[in-house]
Parts: sequence; C-alpha cells; structure tokens
Amino acid sequence: MNGNRKYWIGGTAIVASFFVFVVPFLFIALTAVKNRPESSQLDFSWPSEFRFVENFIEVVSARDYMLVTAFINSALITTISVTFLVVFGAMVGFVLQRHPGRWAPAVNFLVLAGLIIPPAVVPTIWVLQSLGLFKTLHGMILIQIAYHISFVIVLFRAFVATIPREIDEAAIIDGARPFDLFFRVILPLLKPVVVTNVVVQSVTIFNDFTNPLYYLPGRENVTVQLTLYNFISLYETSYNLLFMNILLITIPPLLVFIFFNRQIVAGMTAGAVKG
Repeated sequence: MNGNRKYWIGGTAIVASFFVFVVPFLFIALTAVKNRPESSQLDFSWPSEFRFVENFIEVVSARDYMLVTAFINSALITTISVTFLVVFGAMVGFVLQRHPGRWAPAVNFLVLAGLIIPPAVVPTIWVLQSLGLFKTLHGMILIQIAYHISFVIVLFRAFVATIPREIDEAAIIDGARPFDLFFRVILPLLKPVVVTNVVVQSVTIFNDFTNPLYYLPGRENVTVQLTLYNFISLYETSYNLLFMNILLITIPPLLVFIFFNRQIVAGMTAGAVKG
C-alpha cells in the first residue's frame, strides 16, 4: 500500500512538473520560430514555417545589437558581484561562526534584517545619486552585493559549522596566520557551498529585472532582461521576436541549473542537515 502511494505521488509530481516547467518552455520555443501573424495568435500550434534563423538574426541585430551589449553588461555585473559575494560572504560567515565577538549580535541582526526587510527604492536612488553611482555599472554591482549578501552569509555560516574546529587548531599550531587559515585551509573545504552560491546567485543576478530597471536606466547600461522592451510597445508587439529574445536569455541560466543541479542540492542540504 505504501509502495503504491509513493508511486502515485511520484507520478503526480512528474506530471505536474511537466505542465509547470516543460509546457511553458515549449510554448516559448514554438512561438519564437513563428512568423509575426501566427505568433500574434498566442496559441499552442505548429508553425507553418520555421523562422528560427531569421528571428534570431533580427533579435540580435535590433537597435544596433543591443542584445550583445546587454549580455556583456549582465556578464560583467554577474561575474564581479558573485565574486565579491562569495569572498565576503565566506569570510563573514567564518568569523561569525568561529570567532563571535561582542559585535556578533549586531551583525546577526543586520543579516536577519537583510533577509526580511524589503529594499527601499527611492532612498537607495538618492544615496546612489549622492555618491555619483546612479546609472553606473559599479553602482549596480554594489546594489547586487548589498541585496544578496545576507543569504550568502547564512549559507556559509551554516556550512562552516560542519567543519571540525580541530582543523583550525591544527593549522594554527603549524603556524598558519589568519588569512592563511581561511584561504588555504577553510575555503577549500567550503567548495560545495561555494558552488551553490555561485550558481544560485549567478542565475538570480543575471535574470534580475527590477533592480536594473530602477537603478541602471540608459541605453548604454541595458541588461538582458530589459531588452524585452525592444519588441513591446503601446500599440503593437512582435511576439515572435519577443519570445525569441526570451528564449535566448533563458538558455544560459537553464544550462547552468541542468549541469550544476546536483552540486546546488548538495551544498544547500549539507549545511542545513549537519549544522
């Protein structure tokens, strides 16, 4: 009886996942290869002719190859932000777990506040304008770091708790200085949670739409999600080009999740279960 119940639950989960994730992706792919009249119907029908190459070239070359500029900007923001998030998050998580001082309660409160309190857009824009960072890529990088650092610290701190303190003591006895202890001993042991943070934060930042919309206006600073406006207007929308654009900016994060799915699960569950 229990075996049949697990079988039906698993089958139901598979079917539900198919309709939730696979069917929308197939709809996007089919619409992306249609011509403009057929795509405007927004139905789940087979195209009369496949226009993948034509639509692909038109999307990439639209508005002086804005999509190429957007991919470069998004790649820069994602790479630099994730690098700082991993390094700083690992260092803060290690210190909070191993050497909590009198400032630890205040830091823990700030980390928790960063997870709970939503960001305030207007005051943030005012601060960025005061510092001369509004409408700049490095200002956007600082925004991404500030908005995601709390989650990264929580994961690293939970995983550091699974590492025996004897390893720290042995390294100190051997003459390891604080930076040597962290970068040469502790950080290599954090590989599972490092991979988890890199993948999760990369996909999140790369797919971010609202923050670049608020803090990074301007054609030269466009990111991949904002290129969707190229094919949407008040009076008409080129749905075939819009869905081709969606397909192009969806494939990189999708491939990352497919290839690193096991590492993501391992990194998140190891710190949660053992901690």
